[in-house]
Amino acid sequence: MLDQTRIEALRNSAVPPALHIIDGERRAASDGGTMDVLSPLDGRVLTTMARGTKEDTEAAIAAARRAFDDGRWSSLPPARRKAVMLKWADLIEAEKTELAVLGTRNNGTEIGMAINAEPGSAIATIRYYAEAIDKIYGEIAPTDPAILGLVHREPVGVVGAIVPWNFPLMIGAWKLAPALAAGNSVVLKPAETASLTLVRIAELALEAGMPPGVLNVVTGKGTVVGEAMGLSMDIDVLVFTGSGPVGRRLMEYSARSNLKRVFLELGGKSPNIVFADAPNMAEAVKVTASAIFRNSGQVCVAGSRLLVERSIHDRFVEDLAAFTETMKVGDPLDPSTTAGAVNSLRQLEQDLGFVEEARALGRDIRTGGHRILEETGGYYMAPTIVTGLTPEDRIVREEVFGPVLGVIPFDTEEEAIAIANSTDYGLAAGVWTADLGRAHRMIRAIKAGVVHVNTYGGPDVTVPLGGVKQSGNGHDKSLHAFDKYLDLKTAWIKL
Repeated sequence: MLDQTRIEALRNSAVPPALHIIDGERRAASDGGTMDVLSPLDGRVLTTMARGTKEDTEAAIAAARRAFDDGRWSSLPPARRKAVMLKWADLIEAEKTELAVLGTRNNGTEIGMAINAEPGSAIATIRYYAEAIDKIYGEIAPTDPAILGLVHREPVGVVGAIVPWNFPLMIGAWKLAPALAAGNSVVLKPAETASLTLVRIAELALEAGMPPGVLNVVTGKGTVVGEAMGLSMDIDVLVFTGSGPVGRRLMEYSARSNLKRVFLELGGKSPNIVFADAPNMAEAVKVTASAIFRNSGQVCVAGSRLLVERSIHDRFVEDLAAFTETMKVGDPLDPSTTAGAVNSLRQLEQDLGFVEEARALGRDIRTGGHRILEETGGYYMAPTIVTGLTPEDRIVREEVFGPVLGVIPFDTEEEAIAIANSTDYGLAAGVWTADLGRAHRMIRAIKAGVVHVNTYGGPDVTVPLGGVKQSGNGHDKSLHAFDKYLDLKTAWIKL
């Protein structure tokens, strides 16, 4: 339940400058450089953060390596690591409202979503992996009786994690929690426009008893900090959620350095497919709107392509547009707000550019398509529905990452599958149908890491999230996430 009194008290509270966390210490940038942190709520400076240098990044990596090699964390019994991580989760929970408000002021997510999707999700994720780690066993191979074949699971070493601005705590926890539970040391690089809450939870990790050097945070620009991490000879695994071009660059850095393993989640252009036999059309309309417009469309798995069977297309779009126009866009700290701010002016201009391109092609902007609340100084965009599109249009092929929904009609199941698979991405999808056989056929046919049926969104930490095609590789969430952070070692013993 939201504590609105507390939220209002925190709305305009001073935010201290964000500093690096290196070897257990809060540090300014080595050259004294800082960056302004702008709030998307009003475009004003919220605070400053350290502008990380190559030297800062290398210092954090060296601290992580020392911490791993001397065993202060990696050699602890799993049950002791679990105890520290559970205390860490408790400390985050104690500051849940403060973290949610800080994150909302930093990245614009509406508070009603942020409270659960950010600190709430991080707490649950840390507890899940803390509880899991002392239940991960090695193996005894079925060998000749004269041989004992053992399979050990060992932490990989130093993990570099680069996380995005849309859900920094949630996505950060997906990477930090299994990496740390497994015994690794971590160097974390938050996004330039959403670093504040991650710096804070790193401070709380130290309070919980995590040894210095185990979790390090370096803030700043990706072109400096991210590049130094990618080219490092001392990072063993690099995990990243963000854009395709940056993901490709990180793979190039790996090839130029120590061939570190690189795991990427690179977004999507997810199809949400509504058949005429959808069991609850009103629910489909409501969930479809939420699937694209919550957090102003800044969700990796957002259902940004709506495919509607032609026989119901016009009515469904009409109902969807009517529902969308009832959504409240505005102050993210108002609990009645449905969608908050776009993260940055740059992102807002990119979103509007996609719409203007569609408009120039003669496509129909059914609702929205423009900036709103400009007088606040914040970055707000009306939820936008575009129809009259073809599968070849850029707005339905490329990730907009904003409150923009492209709609395409289809006639047959086969056509829906073809359209759904017609982009370079393969992260998520949705299918609305009362036909169980069709649901299973669609699940198998659609190239995506997760397929929702008669819903959209909601899978918790117990199931994996990962993409196919150019949506990336590897998986966050579930026990499968440990695969990125644990190496297998065989012991072959002659008896």
